[in-house]
Amino acid sequence: QQQLVESGGGLVQPGGSLRLSCAASGFSFAYYAIGWFRQYPGREREGLLCVGADGGVTNAAGPVHGRVTMSRDNLKSTVYLQMNSLKPEDTAIYYCGRFVDAYCSPRLSRVGGWGQGTQITVSS
Repeated sequence: QQQLVESGGGLVQPGGSLRLSCAASGFSFAYYAIGWFRQYPGREREGLLCVGADGGVTNAAGPVHGRVTMSRDNLKSTVYLQMNSLKPEDTAIYYCGRFVDAYCSPRLSRVGGWGQGTQITVSS
């Protein structure tokens, strides 16, 4: 059974940093693209970054451009999201998602499975 489990969220002050992890199990991790997304209350989930099965990472979405990096460790079946210079507007629930194949896509319909999400709250 496919499972994605995010961790690493929490309360952080503006300007701080967090590293999120997404641990995968139940599928052949190395063959799939994995994305990081976030969702504000009442709004659609939005993509932040994606790493393809080949290890290539997409450009970060505008609101987080220059402040986030993403990596994958196929031996650990885990992807990471490093977030720096956090702002109050980064407060959201963060999700990882497995795409249906090896390729990243801007379309949420191409995500085959989601984690449960982890809350990041940026506040002083």
